[in-house]
Amino acid sequence: MDMSINFEPVYQQHDLWMEIGRVEMAMEQLERRGERERSTLRPRLESRRHRLLEQLQQLSA
Repeated sequence: MDMSINFEPVYQQHDLWMEIGRVEMAMEQLERRGERERSTLRPRLESRRHRLLEQLQQLSA
């Protein structure tokens, strides 16, 4: 009986969820920043979150 279990997809999903959480926390903290910083950081964070969600969706497929 082969008892090897591949946990790699589970670890990848977990890591992606953790990173999504970090990005969302950073987005929440944007209100404490100046307008100039917010206008620079928000698109980067939104783009990062979008890419992470896409990767998560690909793992689930």
